[in-house]
Amino acid sequence: MAENAIETIRLLIVSREPGVLRPLWSIGETNSWQLETAGSGWEALERLQSGAAPHVLLLDVPRGDADALHVVRWLRRLRPDLPIIVLSYPNGASQEKEAIRLGAQDYLVRPFDEAKLENTIRRLLDNSHEVEWAETNSEEIEQLEDGAFFIGMSPAMQKLRAQAKLLAEADVPVLIFGESGSGKDTVARLVHKLSVRSGCKFLRVNCAALPGELLEVELFGSEGKSSPGTPTRPRLGKFDVCGKGTILLEDVAAMPDNLQAKLLQLLQEKTFIRPGGKHSVAVDVRVLATCGNQLERALAERKLREDLYYRLSTFTLSVPPLRQRKEEIAVLVQHFMHRLAKQYGITSRTFSPAVIDACRDYTWPGNMKELEEFVKRYLLMGDPELSFRNDSELEEEAEEPALTITKINGSASASAVSGLNGSGPSSLKSLVQNVKLEAERNAISAALEKTGWNRKAAARLLKVSYRTILYKIEQYRMKSPEAYSTPLAGNGFNGNGGTLKHNEKHR
Repeated sequence: MAENAIETIRLLIVSREPGVLRPLWSIGETNSWQLETAGSGWEALERLQSGAAPHVLLLDVPRGDADALHVVRWLRRLRPDLPIIVLSYPNGASQEKEAIRLGAQDYLVRPFDEAKLENTIRRLLDNSHEVEWAETNSEEIEQLEDGAFFIGMSPAMQKLRAQAKLLAEADVPVLIFGESGSGKDTVARLVHKLSVRSGCKFLRVNCAALPGELLEVELFGSEGKSSPGTPTRPRLGKFDVCGKGTILLEDVAAMPDNLQAKLLQLLQEKTFIRPGGKHSVAVDVRVLATCGNQLERALAERKLREDLYYRLSTFTLSVPPLRQRKEEIAVLVQHFMHRLAKQYGITSRTFSPAVIDACRDYTWPGNMKELEEFVKRYLLMGDPELSFRNDSELEEEAEEPALTITKINGSASASAVSGLNGSGPSSLKSLVQNVKLEAERNAISAALEKTGWNRKAAARLLKVSYRTILYKIEQYRMKSPEAYSTPLAGNGFNGNGGTLKHNEKHR
C-alpha cells in the first residue's frame, strides 16, 4: 500500500513485552505509522469488532504458549484481508508451518532484525494495496444476485448489456446461447435485474441434470395423493413458487419432447396442468432459456422442437466467449482473486504483468469457469517467493505441459510447450505451474544481471548450489547478452532454440 494512498497507516501490536514494543515504536516513529497495542489475542479480537481494522497486525507468541497461535484463525475469520505477522521465539519449523496454515502472512523468529521487520511490514502493506486495487478498480463490474456479476469493459459485452436492457423491458421469452462457461446464466440474471420483475424471485432449473419424470415434477409439481378425510395437497413446482418472477431453463434442448410440448403450451396460454391433475393452473412468470452453440445440431436431431425453438428465439442473446473479450482479463483475475481470498479467509496474491499477458494470450476453452478455477488454484497453491525444488520434482515437472512465458523486446508472449490448447485440469495445472516458473526465471535473471552473468556469484546470491544454477539456466535456455547473434538479442533466449553450454572460464 502506498503511504500516500491513505491518511494514516495503523499497526496493531499484540504483545506486553518491552523487547517487542520498543523496536516497533522506533520503526513506527521513523515511518510516521500509528501504533496501537493489545495485551492479548482476545483483546485484539474485541478491537477489530468494535472499530476500524489496522493495516497490519503483529502477534507476539509468548514462549511456551503454543495455544496463542490459534487466535490467528479467529482473526482471519473476522478480518479475512488483514495481514498478520507472527513474532515468536525459536520453536522449530512445525510452528512456522502451523502459523502459515492458520492464516499468517509471515513468521519472524527472535531476535529479529529491525530492518527485516520493517521490510516485511512494508511488503504486506504493498500487497494489501493490490487487494484494494482489485476492490476499487471494478467500476465496470455489475453485481447481481448470489455472487454473480456482469462485466462490460469490452465492446462486445457493452453491446450485449444494451441488448439485455432492451429485452428486459419487453417481458418476453428470451433464448440465450453461447459456449459452456461463457456466462449465459449471468446474462439471464442481468435481464431479470433490469426488468420490472427484479423484485420477485429468480429461479434456475438445469434441464440436463434431471431425468424426464423428476424434471416434470420439479417444474410443474404434482397432485398429492388423497386419503379418506384428508384433502388433496398438491406439490408445488418451480412455476408455482416463482410467482411473478423469472425462471431460467438451462440447456433447454435436454428437456424431453413431452415436456417441451408442455412448456410450449405454458408460453402460449400462460397455463399448465400438473402431472396427475385435471385443472389448469394459471401462471405469470417470465421464461428465459439457454442453449449451447450446437443449436443447429439439436434442431437437426430433433432434440429441440422447432415450434418451441421459434417461440423462444423470437428474441435471442449471444454471449461471446472469453477469448473475444480479452480486455476484461486483467480486471476479471483481480476480481476473482479478491472474492476468493475473502471466501477462503486468506490473503490475496498478486499477478505480475507477464502472467496477465499470458492469461490474455491463452484461449480459455472453458471460458469464465476455467479462468476462475485458475485463479483459485493460484490463490491456494501459488508460491510468491523464489523456491527451488529438488531434482526429482524438477524431472516430474518437465514431464507436464507448461505455459512458457518469454520476454521478447520488452513484451510478454505465451506459447504452449505441449497440450496447452486442450481443456480440462491439465490446462489449468499448466497455467498455475507457469506462475511459479515465471517467478523463478525472473529471480534468476535478476541475479545473473546483478552479478554480470557470473554464475557462481549468482548461485551464492540466491543461496543455491552452482549445479542448480546451471540446471536452471539450461532449463530456461538463458544466455548472456553478449552471446546473442540473432534479431532476438536481449530476449533471454537462444535465437535458434538451442541449449546453452555452460562455460565459466570466461567469468
